[in-house]
Amino acid sequence: MAAFIGPVNAWGTWQAYYQDNLLQDRSSSDIAWIGSVQSALGYGPGLIVGRVFDMGYFRLPTFISSVLFVACIFLTAECTQYWQFLLCQGFGIGITSGVFFNIGSMVLTHWFKKRLGLALAIAYGGTSVFGCVVPIFMRALLQHLSFQWAMRVLGFIILGLLVITNLTAAGRLPGTQDLGPLFNLSEFKKPAYTVYVLSLIINNLALNNALAYITVSAIDEGFDANFSYDLLAIVNAVMTLGQLVGGLLADHYDPLDVLIGSTFLAAVVNFAWPFATNVASLVVITVLIGLSIGGVYASMVQPFERMGRLADVGMRMGMGFTLITGGLVAGSPISGAIFDATGSYENVGYYSGSILVLSAALMAATKYLMAKPAEARKETPDGRRSQGSDSELASRP
Repeated sequence: MAAFIGPVNAWGTWQAYYQDNLLQDRSSSDIAWIGSVQSALGYGPGLIVGRVFDMGYFRLPTFISSVLFVACIFLTAECTQYWQFLLCQGFGIGITSGVFFNIGSMVLTHWFKKRLGLALAIAYGGTSVFGCVVPIFMRALLQHLSFQWAMRVLGFIILGLLVITNLTAAGRLPGTQDLGPLFNLSEFKKPAYTVYVLSLIINNLALNNALAYITVSAIDEGFDANFSYDLLAIVNAVMTLGQLVGGLLADHYDPLDVLIGSTFLAAVVNFAWPFATNVASLVVITVLIGLSIGGVYASMVQPFERMGRLADVGMRMGMGFTLITGGLVAGSPISGAIFDATGSYENVGYYSGSILVLSAALMAATKYLMAKPAEARKETPDGRRSQGSDSELASRP
């Protein structure tokens, strides 16, 4: 997970470097489209991947995505034009990382039940650790090597990590061929599912905006470039802590409570971020960004698992993740357009904070809608559990 998603989490490094060097002739909004497409496609393949996963395939998609991901890293090193970066880094890295992110998240729901939150937190924590290392690593390489060789060195490191991944990763439950339609509209007849997916779409319009722009905004405020790049490393380091704490809390309490709290914290941080004008305040804001994003990532999967049969979890997550793509694609470019039009990061913060408040409200509505039929779902009229068999649940830690 770290090898695939870590470089995506560190997009702010490339955003700042491209604006100052390779793509000086493009606006911040144009460059942000590369990162937005890359992040959005981390969820985009969910519908197809969910179907493939429910059919029992795990190793083959993992291998194919690994090969193509490494190829796109090396191809990005050769890019010189905007459309080339968009194609290789935006679409190529985005799609291939998305295949593994989706299937990696789905397989954990088969291996874990009571400790699912902790398992997800550890897996996602790896992405934050690598996302912390990448900005420091790339900055050091770019001081001594060309952009081309810096990307190649990164590619060889990722290749080594993915060899280990493909040798050790494994699925658990057999697949089924009786899957029904690829896109099951009946799921959207459940108010809780519909409102929850909508809340995540809106959430992703703003969740990563501060993460994407904090390095650029710090440089624009006159801070040392080395310190500005270190902020991104701090965010990813603290995100690991946020994911671990969020995962543990989600295992002991309602994961929606953790998600609502993390989203509301992210809203407050986005309102405050543009007003951080000294080192101390920037570091505090950076820490809070990491904690809030980490908490969201650690608790967003579990509600899908609780909304129906375990056998259909790939389909529910896949449909939801695919639709979330819309929010991720539009989020950073909207923020970039707001900044280009107004020249103020304050307006970006107002937009992002307001969007996250709305997302938290919809998550609270989801909690209310799920609470109503919760008792009815525990037992069917014949006394058996309705969400997977007892032996299936007992076999997951």
